Amino acid sequence: MPFAQLVIGPPGSGKSTYCDGMQHFLSTIGRKCSVVNLDPANDHTSYPCALDIRSLVTLEEIMADEELGPNGGVLYALEELEANVEWLEKGLEGLGEDYVLFDCPGQVELFTHHSSLRNIFFRIQKLGYRLVALHLTDSYCLTLPSLYISTLLLSLRSMLQLDLPHLNILTKIDKIASYGPLPFGLEFYTEAQDLEDITPHLQEENPMLRHPKFEGLNNAVIELVEDFGLVAFETLAVEDKKSMMTLLQAIDRAGGYAFGGAEGANDTVWQVAVRDGLRGMSVRDVQERWIDRKEEFDEMERREMEEEAARAKEGLERAEEGDDDDFEEMRRVVPESGIKVVRRP
Repeated sequence: MPFAQLVIGPPGSGKSTYCDGMQHFLSTIGRKCSVVNLDPANDHTSYPCALDIRSLVTLEEIMADEELGPNGGVLYALEELEANVEWLEKGLEGLGEDYVLFDCPGQVELFTHHSSLRNIFFRIQKLGYRLVALHLTDSYCLTLPSLYISTLLLSLRSMLQLDLPHLNILTKIDKIASYGPLPFGLEFYTEAQDLEDITPHLQEENPMLRHPKFEGLNNAVIELVEDFGLVAFETLAVEDKKSMMTLLQAIDRAGGYAFGGAEGANDTVWQVAVRDGLRGMSVRDVQERWIDRKEEFDEMERREMEEEAARAKEGLERAEEGDDDDFEEMRRVVPESGIKVVRRP
């Protein structure tokens, strides 16, 4: 049974960077992985594509032939893919049991109310894939209360639209300290509870929001999100190994990969480790690493990398010296055979 991640999110949230980093990480832990590009506007991928929608249809062709703009062209391209979904199904069959990452377009209409992307995902499910939707959002949204509320609404709408196992992810969390102090700790934003506490900060951001009609609207939005009780966030620093490990652990549990085809049967080391409680980073660990003590941890990691490089260099030099010594020793211990070889003229 193959597994797959559906990587969605607004433009600039780091979808392609995530696919590239996750593919490398999965290869490191021994999981064969392929990436499928479903974005017709992405003509320079940073990862090798196993399948690319641009071999079926390109955004430039659609814009020229149909006289559409970029957003309309992307929607048209996904409708074209839906109409020719057999092309995608055939390509996926050629990937066998590979773990697949789907890099999706960034137009939010595609995963909030347009039906083509959802229908394509359902067709993929019928092939036997266990899917997990990952909604990526730049962690910069935490710096403005209005932007955070908008992110909550977008995340909730995406979850209801796709109707799949779903994780919301705050990307670029390693940059969050550079944006200035946050009104609340990171745990407040990731759990998305007690949201009424953000109302005073929302009013401070823009005096217009103090008007009674905006106050009522803000309270209604907050109540809507809390009543559903679905939205929460994971965090990600794509270049940090511990952060990637923690996120993959959550993804594998959401999609069922961690539990294997049958409990205990032919499980990988990773599956056993996740099922037995492999410890990742908690939200408090992330707060400490990337906000409270970021400079201290950065310096610590820099020293560790320098020490590791020095040890590797020393080991290489010793190995080279050992090879030379072994060769000299072999020359000394080989006895004379007493046989004289005379070559004929």
